[in-house]
Amino acid sequence: MPLPIAYYGNPVLRKKTTPVEKIDASIQKLVADMIETMQAANGIGLAAPQVGQSVSIFITCIPIEEEDGTWREGEILVYINPKILRYSQELQTFSEGCLSIPKLHMDVTRPESIEIEAMNLEGQIFQKMLSGFPATNFMHENDHLNGVLIIDRIPRSEKQKLEPKLREIKKKYESKK
Repeated sequence: MPLPIAYYGNPVLRKKTTPVEKIDASIQKLVADMIETMQAANGIGLAAPQVGQSVSIFITCIPIEEEDGTWREGEILVYINPKILRYSQELQTFSEGCLSIPKLHMDVTRPESIEIEAMNLEGQIFQKMLSGFPATNFMHENDHLNGVLIIDRIPRSEKQKLEPKLREIKKKYESKK
């Protein structure tokens, strides 16, 4: 069942999450509901705090570009208790949006590649290298687990320009907490 999204201004988005101790039926249901929520919102990633849950889980589903230029839906990936083990020195910039800060996109510069470790829904720990947009997507969602939003990753001058829109979002969704 799709869950309500926590929007900018909701305190849950600024809290550091707690690790998942055990994958049980409640965690499996949360992940299933997060997948439905992400799909209903046409997102490509969703962290547990964005649905009001302060636990270390996020999901991603990055579209894949075909050789003919068309796009298809990517694989849904679940990351539980994720960690970034290594960052590259090379940087890249992508325009990022966030379901919790609707209709705003901003250029965010992050490492070009990372090595990560996480647990899947079956409780298996895995490691892998991510680069390009998948690395950016992972870091964006992982930031949510640490109470960090994309507006914290842009220059102060850019954030100041966005303040009126941020106040508007906060006011609009305040009653929906």
